[in-house]
Amino acid sequence: MDHLLSEEQIMLRDMVRKFATEEIEPVASENEQNHRYPENIIKEAGELGLMGVAYPDEYGGSGMDFVSYMLTIEELSRACASTGVIVSAHCSLTCDPIFRFGTEEQKQKYLPSMLSGEKIGAFSLSESNAGSDAGNTQTTAVKKGDKWILNGSKLWATNGRQAEVFVLIASTDPGKGTRGVSTFIVEANTPGYSVGKVESKLGIRSTSTTEIVLDNVELPESALLGEVNKGFKVSMVTLDGGRIGIAAQALGIARASIEDAIKYAKSREQFGKPIASFQAIQWMIADMWCQYNSAWMLTWNASRMKDAGLNYGQESAMAKLVASEAAMFCANKCIQIHGGNGYTTEYKAERYYRDAKITEIYEGTSEIQRLVIARNLLK
Repeated sequence: MDHLLSEEQIMLRDMVRKFATEEIEPVASENEQNHRYPENIIKEAGELGLMGVAYPDEYGGSGMDFVSYMLTIEELSRACASTGVIVSAHCSLTCDPIFRFGTEEQKQKYLPSMLSGEKIGAFSLSESNAGSDAGNTQTTAVKKGDKWILNGSKLWATNGRQAEVFVLIASTDPGKGTRGVSTFIVEANTPGYSVGKVESKLGIRSTSTTEIVLDNVELPESALLGEVNKGFKVSMVTLDGGRIGIAAQALGIARASIEDAIKYAKSREQFGKPIASFQAIQWMIADMWCQYNSAWMLTWNASRMKDAGLNYGQESAMAKLVASEAAMFCANKCIQIHGGNGYTTEYKAERYYRDAKITEIYEGTSEIQRLVIARNLLK
């Protein structure tokens, strides 16, 4: 799809591909098997400007567009889906709401250190009874004088163990559902803030996914992100952009599955010839390529619309839905082409399959994406 990209975008993509191939891919499986956070890789990504690709120079970003960011996440995720989502959660879910809804003081305080990768960000909307039902947030923020006092716990925080800056949702007017929640910026060194349970996961094992506990966390008025009781809008706008990041992660998994399947099919022989010569294998690879390309075009389109300042909520939902299902399809076929070998940890195919599944769940399940699309069509 190079004809759809600018020279600058192609140069960035090729640089990230080289970095991912040489630095990330050789250690991805070992890191994943040991549940090891790729600290050195994230540090190097920051030095390369990959933690702030789509943000302006004035805040320490690379000054590029969102299509460039999409390409970055895809290339990182092709080598390691964990690395891709670490960067995506940091950029899309933490830096973006601060950039879009923050005051100039908040932007100057947080973005330079975050866009350089010096500090990692995390975001959480979910709780035990508030996932897709965001209006059921039980974490509370009570105003006392010129302070906010937060109590409760959040779940499924990607980067939760490493994050120094956290964007979260709390109820500021209980009983009003989505019209009574607000968004706050919380620093991890704030008294009363702690990391709770660290989840043991099926896939993306090089990431930390944690519970965040808030026990009488006292925040200044300046910690409020956006307006009081307007946090649901902040969350939904943030997730619209975040879904493009997850779509790009899914694209990386899908492409890795295709490349591995092709390489294996050319080298594996049965009945005296490479299995790539069999029509059954060829059809699977053709279907994988069609799924990937369809998803890539939808993700590119959503990214272009975001760059153009257009309403891209439906397009980001379409991109995430189709890309996540393409990732699952391609990972499944990759295992099938590998046969019994694909079911063993000696080959990467099983890792792609485990990593792909989460893309159908986080930042809005596939069912929620279908709901978003349908509501836009039927309104």
